Amino acid sequence: MLVKRYEGNPILTKDDVPYPVATVHNAGVVKHDGKYIMIFRSHKLNGRSILGKAVSEDGFNFKVDSEPFMTPAADGPFKEYEEYGVEDPRIVFIEGEYLITYSAYSGHGVRIGLAKTNDFKTVKRFSLITEADYRNVVIFPEKFNGLYARLDRPHSEISPWSVWISYSPDLRYWGESKLIMKPLKYHWDEMKIGPGAPPIKTSRGWLNIYHGVFPTMDGCVYRLGVALHDLNDPSVILAVGDEWILQPEEVYEITGYVHNVVFTCGAVPEEDGSVKIYWGGADKVMCAGTANLEELADHCVYNSRKPL
Repeated sequence: MLVKRYEGNPILTKDDVPYPVATVHNAGVVKHDGKYIMIFRSHKLNGRSILGKAVSEDGFNFKVDSEPFMTPAADGPFKEYEEYGVEDPRIVFIEGEYLITYSAYSGHGVRIGLAKTNDFKTVKRFSLITEADYRNVVIFPEKFNGLYARLDRPHSEISPWSVWISYSPDLRYWGESKLIMKPLKYHWDEMKIGPGAPPIKTSRGWLNIYHGVFPTMDGCVYRLGVALHDLNDPSVILAVGDEWILQPEEVYEITGYVHNVVFTCGAVPEEDGSVKIYWGGADKVMCAGTANLEELADHCVYNSRKPL
């Protein structure tokens, strides 16, 4: 078992939130000033999504702030594109600031917004960095040849729901896009794949914990897998684990707002070589577990499938 569930799961539910919400799920998590900061998605009681913030000393026991962290923009250029909600944040620290990528939903489809913060007390929207229809944007925490790099997943049936990489000199304008990983036919991730947590740097490569979707007669199943990218050229995928590392098994992952879902937006590497992985269970609650980074890398290398 590569991922060990925390015995106190779920670690956060709607009952832990001091304002009315129907769900708590799909959270980005980082360490800041020795504390774990979680930015989570919630459905309001009208069905639209907002982002909340919770803080923990140990990475498992979180306390939610009294007010939401981000709600859809009420004015300015973001208003039109966030009308239906803000969702699924990913957080990365690079060059002295935290970058938060999130899905901005509107009648025009879904775009990715980029916001910045230094302290998680205030947050400033920076740019809408994709057109419609994009999801699951994660930014690498280092530059490559002077450029920022990101993974994303365009919504496309032509190249079915695959992972691409793009680069930017300034976080606003992105290009040099390249397809680097596709779903595998009649495989646990055959329907679609997408970046999960921001990539984690290890001595053996960038570890990318991603989600894969398999269609069944009873609906889709969301699981987690792992891939390893080259340290100097992240467009090169060294290996992809052939088997999933986590699937819905517990009641809180099988039954909820959307059944049979484990979906990650955040993972925190620790100094002892372990990693805390956070995932939404059935789009309703937040869960956590631990894994060993070396074992995840081994899983990629010694039990591998081709990325394309």
